[in-house]
Amino acid sequence: MVGHQVSTAEFSGKRVTVAGLGVSGVSAARALAGLGASVTVVDGGDSEALRERAASLETAGITVRLGDAATLPEGTDLVVTSPGWRPDSPLFAAAAEAGVDVVGDVEIAWRLRGPDAAPWLAVTGTNGKTTTVQMLASILKAAGLRTAAVGNIGTPIIDVVLGDEPHDVLAVELSSYQLHWAPSLRAHSAAVLNLAPDHLDWHGSMRAYAADKGRIYEGNTIACVYNVEDPRTERLVEQADVEEGCRAIGFTLGAPGPSMLGVVEGLLVDRAFVENRQQQAQELAEVSDVHPPAPHNIANALAAAALARAFGVDARAVRDGLRAFRPDAHRIAHVTDVDGVAYVDDSKATNTHAAQASLAAYESIVWIAGGLAKGATFDDLVASAAKRLRGAVLIGADRALIREALARHAPDVPVVDLDRTDTGAMAEAVREAARLAGPGDTVLMAPACASMDMFTNYNERGEAFAEAVRALTAGRGTDA
Repeated sequence: MVGHQVSTAEFSGKRVTVAGLGVSGVSAARALAGLGASVTVVDGGDSEALRERAASLETAGITVRLGDAATLPEGTDLVVTSPGWRPDSPLFAAAAEAGVDVVGDVEIAWRLRGPDAAPWLAVTGTNGKTTTVQMLASILKAAGLRTAAVGNIGTPIIDVVLGDEPHDVLAVELSSYQLHWAPSLRAHSAAVLNLAPDHLDWHGSMRAYAADKGRIYEGNTIACVYNVEDPRTERLVEQADVEEGCRAIGFTLGAPGPSMLGVVEGLLVDRAFVENRQQQAQELAEVSDVHPPAPHNIANALAAAALARAFGVDARAVRDGLRAFRPDAHRIAHVTDVDGVAYVDDSKATNTHAAQASLAAYESIVWIAGGLAKGATFDDLVASAAKRLRGAVLIGADRALIREALARHAPDVPVVDLDRTDTGAMAEAVREAARLAGPGDTVLMAPACASMDMFTNYNERGEAFAEAVRALTAGRGTDA
């Protein structure tokens, strides 16, 4: 039961430095101060918004130092970092030299759990984490369990651990950053959905990135859930030090073998949590119960189902939870149909791995892509989708990289290269995509890039796309 019998002894009287004045930093600072720690928050910025946040913390007796993120405050006993701070930050070098530990907010939350705390069902991966955790929470609720979707999904896990609301189990989304700084974490069961190059500037290498993702399996007690189609996730299970009796559970879009969940004749089935997994399979749900039923989303549903089944949830609750779930905005969301053309917003596809999954969901595509590449290359993505492309409209700062990949791997696909990076470019992109598309096609905005060259975030980019699509309907017929 979360929020009860929390021990404060570990932090009372300690001098704690919190790195970063973001959501998790503010949460950690307030929590630790409330537990009797002497807290100083440091942040390299000095904006008006940060000053307002600092003023709020200072009224709670918390010291805030803006404009200097490199100097370790004198007498610091522990550093608690926000997830995005790089391991090579000067503050952490100073902490190492002083013999001071650096941990993250997830580590603090784990240490604060009381003896009757709710177990954690944890999810990580390059893509699909938030959707999978939300699906899992929906399934757990359908089973009558008191739960919450927490962690990287937006609700700071420290707030939940210290809150008064009781929970039977928590659905926890964890980023590679958070896992890097959480050495003590031991989940009931955990899943790594997939692995693809991402955040390599932070981790330094793909090997280090994968190793941090793999931390989620350490000490699991019941199940380590992996993606059969991504052998790297299974290798992480093999390398993990788990509790005796913990099982490796695969999920696949094909027919499952023993100790797997998969798909058979339009059904999601379980051959892992049944009495005779060599000969039996339990029907969990229909593919049509998953919204939307795109391949990567079915994979998310299978991973969520595996974690729920590991916790003892019955098949009916899996079906009911999946039926009740609807993904957040800008995740392969159907906006409308115009003149027989479907318009789909997947602005959340901010890297090539996510875009590849999105492109695989449709047969005939006019693709809107581009933005900040973050060091990505696009040859594999374009080569895998070339046969599905009927046209491409490119926007954003690094669109030339995609244009060059299209020239190499899909030279016959018509390409419109919009030489503008203002927000109005999206409306022009949609008009150009509509010109290239015909009945039966899908105009898919799956940028494969970050949005910050043109928009505040992927949400704003998705809204701009949806608004531009709706503008089309003013002058053209719609069969939405």
